[in-house]
Parts: sequence; structure tokens; C-alpha cells
Amino acid sequence: MTTTEEAVAFPQSRSCPYHPPAAYDPLRHDRPLSRVTLWDGREVWFVTGHHTARALLADQRLSTDSTHPDFPIPTERTRALRSRRRAALLGWDDPEHNVQRRMLIPSFSLKRTDAMRPRIQATVDRLLDTMEAAGPTAELVSAFALPVPSIVICDLLGVPYEDHDFFEEQSRRLLRGPTGEDIEDALALLEGYLGDLIDAKRAEPGEGVLDDLVARQAREGGPDREELVQLATILLVAGHETTANMISLGTYTLLRHPERMAQLRADPSLLPTAVEELLRFLSIADGMLRVAREDLEIDGTVIRAGEGVVFSTSLINRDGAVYADPDALDWERTARHHVAFGFGIHQCLGQNLARAELEIALGTLLRRLPGLRLAAPAEEIPFKPGDTIQGMLELPVAW
Repeated sequence: MTTTEEAVAFPQSRSCPYHPPAAYDPLRHDRPLSRVTLWDGREVWFVTGHHTARALLADQRLSTDSTHPDFPIPTERTRALRSRRRAALLGWDDPEHNVQRRMLIPSFSLKRTDAMRPRIQATVDRLLDTMEAAGPTAELVSAFALPVPSIVICDLLGVPYEDHDFFEEQSRRLLRGPTGEDIEDALALLEGYLGDLIDAKRAEPGEGVLDDLVARQAREGGPDREELVQLATILLVAGHETTANMISLGTYTLLRHPERMAQLRADPSLLPTAVEELLRFLSIADGMLRVAREDLEIDGTVIRAGEGVVFSTSLINRDGAVYADPDALDWERTARHHVAFGFGIHQCLGQNLARAELEIALGTLLRRLPGLRLAAPAEEIPFKPGDTIQGMLELPVAW
């Protein structure tokens, strides 16, 4: 196990957008647990082993309550949010978390997602029609990767897509700052917007998940306005940011692995398997956070109450004891048990929707643009820093 003197800093940026940070390489040999240092000098546990990660993520002695005084804060700009109320879904443990989640499960079920596939396909086709008409070059993040999930989540929730410039900008500020003031201001603006939207839906109901929740509140009681606003915020932000990053970084990764891209074009039935492998390989949400509520022992190591725990998704998903040749992109492997969507009670509620969007977006992009290629040197294309969800800041392409 890494000693105190050797503890590396967390988080760090990747040198290649689809590989874990090179500075974490020594920790791959310290599985399943090591130590890292946060921005304020605090040391926390760093989980890198796959089996250990799944055991700990299912252990309710670890909490997601970010208002806990010992909760690990990964960056200085995010510390101001610790004193705020707990975020819906993500910041609550059971039994409260289970109550919130059960309200939303029907809206994100596999059946509901399958019913949305024709609309997702129509959205993808429409965006590619526009992109092709303006081609033969495009900036893929703004033209395709971001609009696809934004339109889909607006459709599902009942949020007007004409407001997308506003909520996409506030989501960017919320997730990337650059300052704590930016984050707090963006959250306040988003919550104000969604609060007004919920009030409007009370007066004039429409169709969407938010309308269903408002109707349920009127019929049965349940979540108050503040909780509805929090739920709406997390669903709107998470519902478009993560998938947009997967589409952009997934496309970049395929273009850097032309033999794998050719396999998908030749055999589209590989797409569901390829999406799982890309989720494992890219691990865009790298660094799930927990705090121990009481002492617990795992693999002969005792994690003490109050100690912070960081799960390195990118290293967990590249555990060589679970995945042969883990740094290779391989459509032949079974990658479904990755932790890209988390694990346990906080496993991503929208994973069915994300899979459908990725299959349709990437599959249609490859089918319709057989000459797709990067329009700039790969090493010059900017990607996101390590203290946020991984993805491409822009992606110039040609065909």
C-alpha cells in the first residue's frame, strides 16, 4: 500500500482523454486500496480494485452525505457546496434515498426507454441532416454530442428545449466553475428556473416526468416544492452532461481506433457490446466520493469512521484481475459488470436511457458518415480537466 510520503494528489488530469492519468499508474499496483492527498492536504482512501469497489459501494456504512463534516471535498472550488442542503438522490442515504428513487424508477425503466427509442432516432437523424447540410466539416460537440441528450432529457422531463442555451451554460458553470462563486450562482439560477417551471406546471399541466411528480404531489402529498426543484436539477444536469461527454469522447476514441470503428460499421449488432466496453474504457465520471459513518474492515484494512473514500472509476474498470489486457479496447470482452454507472443503491438511475442514446447516436453517426475523420491533429484537440466529468471541450470533424 502506498505510504503517506508517497501519496499522490487527487484529482489529476489525463494526458490522453481516454486513459487514466499517468500519475495514477503506481496506484494500479497497490490494489485494492491506497492513499491519495486532496487539495487541502487531507489524505483519503483511494479504491482501485474492482471486487473491493463493488463491496464498498454496496456497504451502507459508507455515506454520500456531502454535508457530513468529514466528507471528502476534491477541489477548493467545490467546498462551498458542502454546507448547503444535501442534493437530491446523490446526497441521501437510505431510507430517504429509497423514497426518492422509487418515485422515479418507472420514468427510467427499460420499458419506458425502449418506447423512447424512435424519438431518439428521429432526433439523431434530424441533427445529422442539419450537420450534413452545413458540412463537410463540423464541431461535433455543439452540433451533435450535446444537443442529442439535451433534447432527449427535455422531452422526458417536460422542460422547454428552447431554454437549452441557458441550462447548458449553467450546467457547465455548475460542473466546471471555475470558482466556487460560479458554482453557487449557477445552482441558484438553475433552481430558480426549475422552480418557476414547476409552478407553471401546477397551473397548466403538460407531459413529462416533472408533470407526473407535480401531479403526484397534488394527489398524494410527498415531495415539497424544494425537493421537486432539487430532483429536477439533478435530473436535468445529469441527464444531458454525462451522455454528451460519452458521445463526444466515444467518437474521438473510435476515430483513434479505426480497426474497432471498422468492426462496428461491418457488424452493427456489436453496438450494445461496444457501448458497454466504451463505458468501461472511458470511465468519464472518475472519482465517486463517500465518507465512513462507522469503522469497517475490507480486505484486511480498517477504514475508520470519518475517513474519506474516493473510488477511482477509471482504475477500477481497468483492474487486470477482472479484465484481460484492460488498456485495450475490445468488443470481444464482457464488460457489463463495470462500475461506470456506479454500483449499489446509488447506481445511475438513467443508465437505460444513456445506453439507448449512445447506441443510437454512435451507430447512426458511423452509418451515415462513412468518411468521418478528425479535422485537426488529435493531440491539439482540447479535452476536459481531471476535476470534472471527462469529455471533449470541442471535436472538429470532417467527412
